[in-house]
Amino acid sequence: MKEHFYTYIQSLQDTITSKLEEVDGKATFVEDLWNRPEGGGGRTRVIENGNVFEKGGVNISAVEGVLPQILRDNFGVKEGNFFACGLSLVLHPKNPMVPTVHANWRYFEMYDEQGKIVTQWFGGGQDLTPYYLFDEDAIHFHTVCKNACDKHNQEFYPRYKKRCDEYFWNAHRDEARGIGGLFFDHLKETDEYSLQDRYDFVTEIGNSFLESYVPIVERCQQLSYSESQRDWQEIRRGRYVEFNLVHDKGTLFGLKTNGRIESILMSLPPKVQWHYNNAPEVGSDEAYLVSILQKPIQWI
Repeated sequence: MKEHFYTYIQSLQDTITSKLEEVDGKATFVEDLWNRPEGGGGRTRVIENGNVFEKGGVNISAVEGVLPQILRDNFGVKEGNFFACGLSLVLHPKNPMVPTVHANWRYFEMYDEQGKIVTQWFGGGQDLTPYYLFDEDAIHFHTVCKNACDKHNQEFYPRYKKRCDEYFWNAHRDEARGIGGLFFDHLKETDEYSLQDRYDFVTEIGNSFLESYVPIVERCQQLSYSESQRDWQEIRRGRYVEFNLVHDKGTLFGLKTNGRIESILMSLPPKVQWHYNNAPEVGSDEAYLVSILQKPIQWI
């Protein structure tokens, strides 16, 4: 399964970066191949200063070796080896009318002293972080997510949408990072689902990503914006940074396990603002966004 899934994310990375270069029309992804001293490596692709994307990355990695202490503590084991691979992407558009997007699809295995698999699972999801909220875009994004889930189980969308709302929550701000999407983890083989069933579901979600995001980019990129709207975008980007550095488990895991720092911090936007006690004007478009982020809603 690990070779099967790693082959898939290699192909998905090619598909996504090719389409995003087409959408941008100016910038191209710069590729950076790297190796992890403890075992494994990855292929980082970063795009910057484009017509559409101010900064973004679409990265894949496959790492293995001795289970880090943080995971030994988590699993309650004294020793063991692991393998993990995945694709992670974050895109920060220049136009504040275009939302930031994040997605991740991953696979994990852990082994005993004899090299036998003792646990394995899939995880992932995709979520949208707008700066100016257009309801039709939120509905489109969530509709694509739901349609992909419904092909496998109609209970998946409400379940994983709820988990997404709970996970991407800036607890210290008491608000959501964005308008959610899907979040799932520890999808293991069960009596109801084989590991192949789990693979089929996760790849269904991965394959739906471009459909969920590109139409929004193409529509919103045509909208004009002011300097004050750009300032608001950079202020809200600050909340994105706060979540990633304070709460995000993937970022914290990478920082605590000698991960590749450039790939880990690739998710951070290039220009951010923080203002003391900033609050949008009552009744404004900015205030509407904040009101939605304070209490996630059902978009479909």
